[in-house]
Amino acid sequence: MRIDIVTALPEIVRGPLDQSILRRARQKGLVDIRVHDLRDYTTDRHRTVDDYPFGGGAGMVLKPEPIFACIEALKADAEASGHPVDEVIYLTPDGAVFDQPMANALSLKRHLVLLAGHYKGVDQRVRDALVTREISIGDYVLSGGELPALVVVDAIVRLIPGVLGDAASALSDSFQDGLLDAPVYTRPASFRGMEVPEVLRSGDHRRVAAWREAERLRKTRARRPDLL
Repeated sequence: MRIDIVTALPEIVRGPLDQSILRRARQKGLVDIRVHDLRDYTTDRHRTVDDYPFGGGAGMVLKPEPIFACIEALKADAEASGHPVDEVIYLTPDGAVFDQPMANALSLKRHLVLLAGHYKGVDQRVRDALVTREISIGDYVLSGGELPALVVVDAIVRLIPGVLGDAASALSDSFQDGLLDAPVYTRPASFRGMEVPEVLRSGDHRRVAAWREAERLRKTRARRPDLL
């Protein structure tokens, strides 16, 4: 899989991409993640990527010219390689809320372009002409789309076969089948008077599975009844 992240603030996203699971996935060649600085696609000497909104109002808007130049170049290169871009995704608070089924579907794609908005967002013409999907990571506003882009990348990449040491790990995560995950414990069995449930130490896999399923239902009813 290849993922291109288009942003006016590339340093925000580069650091996390070189850590933990994302770093190992890149080193194994399981995913190719590239970060593109919008300022590299400007034509003025000030490398301007934003301007004031028409009609007035607070904040700045990302200009269409560098975004079109960047994404059109990425799409042209992808077409030439024989593997066209599958989706151009814009991270925005008014997009569809990102969830596990969406992550599962996107993990099956071959080439994604993620556009991180900033300031007051991007010129609407970018959304009309280039974007194929708009994603929000929740009903709140951040300073830009860089952190949401990282959230989406992490959720997708961990689902790619070979990325996690245990392939079953991702399949047992919360939300994979509509329920939250059960509590987990590790050694020591007793810590400051708090004990690991006996069933988890019993070695009886059938009892363990039944306990985990009951705990998942209990937690989901208590915290996310909307999922049931």
